[in-house]
Amino acid sequence: MLLIKNAEVYAPKHLGKKDVLVCGEKIEYMADSIDVPKVPCKVIDASGKKLIPGLIDQHVHITGGGGEGSFHTRAPELQMSEMIENGLTTVVGLLGTDGITRSVENVYAKAMALYEEGVSAYILTGAYDYPSPTITGSIEKDLTFIQNVLGLKLAISDHRAPNISTQDLIQVASKMRVHGMLSGKPGFVALHMGDAKSGLVPVAEAVEFTAIPIKIFRPTHVNRNPRLLEQGYEFLTLGGYVDFTCGFEEEKSPAKCIRTAMERRLPLEHITISSDGHGSWSTYDENGNLLEMGVAGMDALHQELKRMVEMYEIPLEQALTFVTSNVAEGLGLEDKKGCIKPGADGDLVLLDDALSIDTVVARGQVMMEEGRLLKKGTYEK
Repeated sequence: MLLIKNAEVYAPKHLGKKDVLVCGEKIEYMADSIDVPKVPCKVIDASGKKLIPGLIDQHVHITGGGGEGSFHTRAPELQMSEMIENGLTTVVGLLGTDGITRSVENVYAKAMALYEEGVSAYILTGAYDYPSPTITGSIEKDLTFIQNVLGLKLAISDHRAPNISTQDLIQVASKMRVHGMLSGKPGFVALHMGDAKSGLVPVAEAVEFTAIPIKIFRPTHVNRNPRLLEQGYEFLTLGGYVDFTCGFEEEKSPAKCIRTAMERRLPLEHITISSDGHGSWSTYDENGNLLEMGVAGMDALHQELKRMVEMYEIPLEQALTFVTSNVAEGLGLEDKKGCIKPGADGDLVLLDDALSIDTVVARGQVMMEEGRLLKKGTYEK
């Protein structure tokens, strides 16, 4: 049992000063004042601190991404402490370019390991490739029968993509739609977007000529170039989701893109931010030759949150939605994740006045307190 007292609660809506009681893995009760129970209970005095939902990163290469510069460029896998130190309590793991030396089975096993270590982890089946690599032999069976599979990963409009036809994209999305309904999951298609001139045109055609709900298509990296970004803004006006990726230069940063969306009075509830954590970033010349590579870190969401608030003057309660409640709603987890309310999972983060991470609670367990890491992954030193 855990009692957090005197916290300034952002749920993400600002609720003012509250006490929050966590029992087991769930938030049990929240009130202006809660007496300390007469049973064993850890009490944290959060006076002067802000209590926010644990951050959700829906695009993480938990088994490592990359490999585009040969085998020595394979990125390392995620360690649980990297999540905790950066206020992340939930991730969605997925494959990238490499669906050969890494597998969906690897991603599933790593997600289960993270869960056993105390955080929450879901996965996407598939990779860049088409037909998609799977665990059961079909994307629809993976979605239907494997509990933590929420959707499918696919790449389009990229020189590394399988260059599928619009009709193939429609068929894939149709399967995700139907079997998402059967399994009670969102059943979306997370679309890695590249720099090809086609951009979101195949998605627009699929939406225009079918009855597939636009929310099934989830383009990410849409802030990677100006043409694609403009298509992303249009996609928002049609009711679609758009995911901005951290790590691009300032003019293309998620914070800047969100400020632009606000100034244009675009819908904000379907905007999300993700890190592409542990994936390799790369730049290519006009002939497709690799020029430079690096690995995306796990501090991106927290840093982007601070950038939104401090540089672009977006109120904290609004900035939080793009890394908590909007993401949870898109993943079909809105009653469990991305919020602070009775019945939700005990995923909580305390921030100090500088918005630095002070304390992290994942599924009701205190993982970091006053900046001191209390829990690490199984093989972490």
